[in-house]
Amino acid sequence: MTTAYRVRARRRARWRTALGVLFTAVMLFPVYWMVNVSLTRTGDMRADPPHWFPWDPTFEGYADVLRDQLPALATSLGIGLGCVALTLAVAAPAAYSLAKLRPRGATGLSFVLLAAQMIPSVVMAIGFYAVYVRLGWLNSVWGLILADSTIAVPFGVMVLTAFMSGIPRELMHAAKIDGAGAWRTFVSVVLPLSRNAALTVSLFAFLWAWSDFIFASTLSRNADAIPITLGIYSYIGNNTTEWNSIMATAVVASVPAAVLLVVAQRFVAGGVTAGAVKD
Repeated sequence: MTTAYRVRARRRARWRTALGVLFTAVMLFPVYWMVNVSLTRTGDMRADPPHWFPWDPTFEGYADVLRDQLPALATSLGIGLGCVALTLAVAAPAAYSLAKLRPRGATGLSFVLLAAQMIPSVVMAIGFYAVYVRLGWLNSVWGLILADSTIAVPFGVMVLTAFMSGIPRELMHAAKIDGAGAWRTFVSVVLPLSRNAALTVSLFAFLWAWSDFIFASTLSRNADAIPITLGIYSYIGNNTTEWNSIMATAVVASVPAAVLLVVAQRFVAGGVTAGAVKD
């Protein structure tokens, strides 16, 4: 390797690093601005030029969050966990059936699941509203859990099916020889091996439910227990808007999602790519 080639390689590496830093800064700037505004005093909101750094920070917005939004955060947490439980309860057995039991119409069902992910949430929300009015499920936490799960279940079935298809059939035959039926094989063999995929599905199901606004604003706008995505609107009035409280609420609501992504990124990488390559 010549000296000139090494110099060119170093220059290319520096350019790639610089571009990576630039793109990362652009993508993270909205997050920084959200934190900046959450610490900005109300009188400085309309400063010209704007304050690029909170020189005189205030924590009034975060005090408002702790005073007003804890019930909404608890509601969002309950909806997210309920969505995860319902999604896994439906998606895991369905994926096992499609991947290993091969029922009639499996190909058509897979196509239906793929098509279901293409339906806009607004259209689904209108349909849910018409059904919930007749069933009396409007303004209920369980209604939101069910609605959010309809987004997560098709994705969960597809991810888990791809992973379970890669489980060696020798393990299935060994379990059958030991006397295990289809359900026992699923619980004792397939499900433990599908941990990474199940964690991936759980993470995305929780994030979808946690950040949902369409279903919440349509199906639970007048409920006593509202999620955090609607709790933010309590700071928006006809004449005034408390921007530092809004941004502080957004920052607090972003913390659980960020922590989950950091903690589970290793499992998510393995769960998403599972089944993509066959030996």
